[in-house]
Amino acid sequence: MRTFVLAAAAALALGACASDPAATQTTVASGAPAAVEPTRIIAPGVTEAWRVGGFQLPESVTLDPRRNVLYVSNIAGEPTGKDGVGYISRLGFDGKVQQEQWVTGLNAPKGMAVRGNTLYVSDIDVLAVIDIPSGKVTARYEAPGAKFLNDIAVDRQGRVYVSDLLDNAVWRLEGKRFTQWLKDEKLLSPNGLQVRGDELIVASWGVFSGQGLATTTAGHMKAVSLKTKAIRSIGSGAAVGNLDGLEFLRDGSFLVTDWISGGLMRIDRTGKATQLVDLPQGSADHAWLPRQRLAVVPMMLQGEVVAFRLK
Repeated sequence: MRTFVLAAAAALALGACASDPAATQTTVASGAPAAVEPTRIIAPGVTEAWRVGGFQLPESVTLDPRRNVLYVSNIAGEPTGKDGVGYISRLGFDGKVQQEQWVTGLNAPKGMAVRGNTLYVSDIDVLAVIDIPSGKVTARYEAPGAKFLNDIAVDRQGRVYVSDLLDNAVWRLEGKRFTQWLKDEKLLSPNGLQVRGDELIVASWGVFSGQGLATTTAGHMKAVSLKTKAIRSIGSGAAVGNLDGLEFLRDGSFLVTDWISGGLMRIDRTGKATQLVDLPQGSADHAWLPRQRLAVVPMMLQGEVVAFRLK
């Protein structure tokens, strides 16, 4: 059963890169949830606060602290399909859906980031810019040659960084110029992004084996100098997992999800990982609400968003 779930997940998440395109069409069209293992809380002091379903391949959840709302990106159709059926939902901190289809007309929206009145959304090979007060897409920046734009981070100067999972690259929007900022195999398939000080922190997926989402070597945490673009491993560089979502905790550690194995973990400054919750496969780009101490995780293959309260 685990092998079947992995194959289906690979088809869903990478579309054209999956080994069985026919299976991709069947799974996405039917919307049937994958047969998966149940959630199992491991760490003491962690509790499930709420969960809500009805989403369509939810890939990312991001916090808007100014409006006390969460945004959820829904791929809805093919993960690499330019079909215009993707959308963004608005979700309250209590798990109640405020607006199911707040922004529509996207293709396969994934990572997001908020800065002021602007929501940035990665959309396959485009960075979409949304004016939050109006809920309208005000700009689309194309990334020629990009393969799979994923997570987003914004630095103190307002420059926007976007990971390209399948091309070992990071793109950057500076002003109105959207260019490939860095391409290096040392990034190990960059997924989750955050800016801390003068570094871009990267949660890497690992080295792809050529078989769907499988890797020959799983990923770990990386740090990239914003000034020199030098790349270093955080910790020993030992494999941790197929990392997806990335958030900071106040003690300097990282809150990270693993898409393939399924799970929410804490990684300390030395790179040591501690599993907090075992999750079904497909745990994607989560949000962290520090005041509520909530980790809000989109479960892509189950069409759910689940919140966990950390002690």
